[in-house]
Amino acid sequence: MNLTTIAIVAIVIWGIVQLAKARAGIISDEDGNETYVGGKDDVTRAEVAETRKEIEQLRERLHVLERIATDNNTMDARERARIAAEIEALRGPSEPTLAEPAITHDPNLATPIPNSENTAPTARAKEQSK
Repeated sequence: MNLTTIAIVAIVIWGIVQLAKARAGIISDEDGNETYVGGKDDVTRAEVAETRKEIEQLRERLHVLERIATDNNTMDARERARIAAEIEALRGPSEPTLAEPAITHDPNLATPIPNSENTAPTARAKEQSK
């Protein structure tokens, strides 16, 4: 084998290696430093950002669903709901609810006047009616 054949074989092998690197997405800069830039099947930066945003939204939705599933099923939540229902059941039709104030204020008087429709008669009112 002469020297020319060895040089041609070396150049062909070097060319095959460079072609394989290019297909794999590896490039060399001016200083010979090799970096991976990705192949044709890689996604763009916009697709990556969109995917990350979607994953974050899904994590938030999952967090909300977990909170819904666990908060309403705890013993404390059930106990609070039972007590609230019991209080509402014990409230009579003459007792005020949270939406209706039990006392109205007359700007001309120093003391508030209870609503007659929202409160039960007091002992003083019973004595006055006798």
